[in-house]
Amino acid sequence: MKNNSIKTVVATGIGAALFVVISLVINIPTFVPNTSIQLQYAVQSLLAILFGPIVGFLIGFIGHAVKDSLTYGPWWTWIFASGLFGLMVGILKNRLRISQGIFTTKDIITFNGVQIVANIIVWGVIAPILDIIIYHEAPNKVLAQGLVAGAANAVTVAIAGTILLAVYAKRQVQSNSLSKD
Repeated sequence: MKNNSIKTVVATGIGAALFVVISLVINIPTFVPNTSIQLQYAVQSLLAILFGPIVGFLIGFIGHAVKDSLTYGPWWTWIFASGLFGLMVGILKNRLRISQGIFTTKDIITFNGVQIVANIIVWGVIAPILDIIIYHEAPNKVLAQGLVAGAANAVTVAIAGTILLAVYAKRQVQSNSLSKD
């Protein structure tokens, strides 16, 4: 149990640090103000699936909070949404078997179905509604930001996240790959 908690803390710290660095280095603006294409969610997805929903939540929440603090100041509704994204994707931890070297077409479809739904929920619904309630933002503005961010994140996670998961699975030794000579 102690070894597992150490792995969880280390995974959270490394994941949050990667979240910050990737978000600061790779930040492609879109046509919607204050909205950009981000690749850190692909890494968050990989780590959430490897270590579970709590680690996924903490990576997004801590990473996004630190990134915002280093740039324009914390925007708590979107910080919370980043955490929720990791939580939702992390639910796949026991469903996908990438640690055993297995990542099938069915797994790819499952992963992408979950991450697309998670992106729609957190960026298209939760973040904009919280922006309207907490920050009194204009509904049209935050809905546009949320929909563009959700679509961009869904595409980048579908491409980069799927590649990361496939590469990780391929690097693992399958339990049935050893044979007796």
